Amino acid sequence: MIRLSAKSRYAVSALMHLAVHNDAGAVPLAEVSICQGISLSYIDQIFWKLRRAGLVRGTPGPGGGYRLGREAALISIGEVTALMEADGRSRPAVSALDARIWATLSARIDDFLNDLSLADFVSRPQIRDAVIGQYAGRQWRCEVCGALANRKPPQSRELHS
Repeated sequence: MIRLSAKSRYAVSALMHLAVHNDAGAVPLAEVSICQGISLSYIDQIFWKLRRAGLVRGTPGPGGGYRLGREAALISIGEVTALMEADGRSRPAVSALDARIWATLSARIDDFLNDLSLADFVSRPQIRDAVIGQYAGRQWRCEVCGALANRKPPQSRELHS
């Protein structure tokens, strides 16, 4: 199994959280931290990179937080993982065959991830159910998904119906 770094997985999860809550307004980093089980300092590092790349935009002050920088359909999972893995270290090839195999596999994986957008995932019923179920039984439930929030309810309830 191919493994992505924790930073890539957390970045994708955080962006999915923003995509699910897009109609509800800006999402505070503290909410992303709590809901996705990511430390606030780590999610802050991730969002610094996402902000610089234009994948998220922040709103300061009370009621502020983050929203997607572009429509969910225009943000590919491949773009997010490439951004997060950009400073990662790759394993050197041990042979020409090894290099060729991994170059081919990497290209196919990149193509696959680049063809998947946040919207592709958010629109799946099993994703909506997982997001809603993730917050079941917690005392800080919002009416949208169960997450801690003081934002306005979304205008479109498509994701939560």
